[in-house]
Amino acid sequence: MYGSRGVGAFAGRRASAAVLGAVLLITGCSSGDDEGGGSGKGADAAITQQPKGASPFWVNPQGNAAQQMADLEKDGKKAEAEQVRKIAEQPTAEWISPENPEEQTRGFTEAADEAGRTALLVLYNIPHRDCGQYSQGGAADGDAYRSFIDGVAKGIGDRAATVILEPDAVLHLVDGCTPEKFHEERYDLLSGAVDKLTGLKNTTVYLDAGNAGWGSPDQIHEPLKWAGLDKADGFSVNVSNFYSTEDSIAYGKKLSAKVGDKPFVIDTSRNGNGPYTQGDADERWCNPPGRALGETPTTETADPLVDAYLWVKRPGESDGECKGGPKAGEWWEDYAVKLAEAGDRD
Repeated sequence: MYGSRGVGAFAGRRASAAVLGAVLLITGCSSGDDEGGGSGKGADAAITQQPKGASPFWVNPQGNAAQQMADLEKDGKKAEAEQVRKIAEQPTAEWISPENPEEQTRGFTEAADEAGRTALLVLYNIPHRDCGQYSQGGAADGDAYRSFIDGVAKGIGDRAATVILEPDAVLHLVDGCTPEKFHEERYDLLSGAVDKLTGLKNTTVYLDAGNAGWGSPDQIHEPLKWAGLDKADGFSVNVSNFYSTEDSIAYGKKLSAKVGDKPFVIDTSRNGNGPYTQGDADERWCNPPGRALGETPTTETADPLVDAYLWVKRPGESDGECKGGPKAGEWWEDYAVKLAEAGDRD
């Protein structure tokens, strides 16, 4: 394991779950009205969209957290349900699984478009993903990956989407985790994906660039360029990790200065209390205790180079089978509730 990698996996999201996007309760979404605000308080209040001016990203009213909240309410766990609501009412990324990527992305982007919002998608399917760790897997080979990207692109079409491209894919080429024999193909696949996705009319692409704790921008800026960053809209930092927004901005700005002043986005989903510093250093990233929700998703950030704070990692879903957690990507109620309690900014 690599303590700084911090990528939680959600490749396990089945097509059957994602496909509900195709019929995604457009009836349950709030309208695309710019002032259509967040959900009202109370256990029975519906999940709606956040105000578009500050947070243009789509809230999935039938996302995992929303469904878990409904189950808690049904079981009479009102206090826990209200904590999970803090997650459910925010726009979080949809991690596209390899099964039926075209159908998934079409469903999510159509539902987002109907609500007047932008879908936030994560592509995490690069071959030899995660170096055999908790989130191992990915496409069987380069052709399978290209087919996956083609399906994603067809599903998005001309609708608005923001794509986080392949968390850790470049980082693991730099830190020695991914064997050398796979490097050339990975650079080619990433560059091709950037080309395909940036060719879409209303799609913004951020190539993942690690986090503030793994190493130095000096180590990764050239590999990012080899992977197509010059053609992308920017890069992402802190995906599924816990480094503070302040530290993430500092890291991102140093890296930006080396890659043509590219803008970037920060995953703030669980960074409210910063990184965990106890226990096994190699697994501090994995379900660390005492963490908190961070800044809610918004395009109103503390620095002009930061395009947005995003919830890329889906709070409440496990990083992997460590510290008592379930498999990567599975819902963990106790952890979700504790994140929300610790991150209460009311």
